Amino acid sequence: MFIQATCVVVEGLGVLLRGPPGSGKSELALQLIDGDARLVADDGIELRRQGERLFARLPAGAPDAVRGRLELRGLGILPVPSVAEASLDLVIDLVPVAALERLPESITVELLGVALPLLRLSAAEPSAAAKVRLAVRAGPRSIIPPP
Repeated sequence: MFIQATCVVVEGLGVLLRGPPGSGKSELALQLIDGDARLVADDGIELRRQGERLFARLPAGAPDAVRGRLELRGLGILPVPSVAEASLDLVIDLVPVAALERLPESITVELLGVALPLLRLSAAEPSAAAKVRLAVRAGPRSIIPPP
């Protein structure tokens, strides 16, 4: 399955960043990578299911010129620390600040028949990367619902 998204590995967990063009997927990925995350793929992800797990990687047909590279407005397409593939543990939908709920309900999203925790964040907030790291550290028994 192909999905228009960006994927990074944060503290060993795969995080899928979804949102429309210009929502800040690559910018948030850069902030996370600056804090030791690793890029899986930018702006186009191939998902595959293995048992009850989902894995993300750069699509097989993607040119080598984009492997391990992140597109950054104003800079171009630049190399960043990366990994070839990662299991997915969390999905984040990027939304405008005005669409954020103060105390959201725990929700999941189903991809290829696998339920994953879903958070909604705004990449425009200065704390966006810190919120992603906090969610990853909190784990599924805390602020994120179990799948």
